Amino acid sequence: MATVEVTQENLHQIISENNMVIVDFWAPWCGPCRSFAPAYEAASEKYPDVVFAKVNTEEQQALAGYFQIRSIPTLMIFREKIIIFAQPGALPASALDQVIEKAKALDMDEVRRDIEAQGTADKSA
Repeated sequence: MATVEVTQENLHQIISENNMVIVDFWAPWCGPCRSFAPAYEAASEKYPDVVFAKVNTEEQQALAGYFQIRSIPTLMIFREKIIIFAQPGALPASALDQVIEKAKALDMDEVRRDIEAQGTADKSA
């Protein structure tokens, strides 16, 4: 599956309508971003059940600001509309595969319980 270009206009729809979305924040002038692109594209072919999206931080500065992107490339993974992974830096293909497999294996009910527990702890502090 090819990657999807993300804009401020379509981000919500992409995340809402798909179980798992991996977003690559990048810029055309970024050498590590260009080096990472083939591994990201190959992973999109290997995992057809996952949406692979790209945000050009030059064109989508508001999105980059909203997600507090300070370094590119940055990968962010959403599962069931929840950010479960965010990390700057280009990954080798094998490491990207490991991150995807771990993200797919996560128990999302447990993730939601953890988030709820953190919210309760924050309120009582």
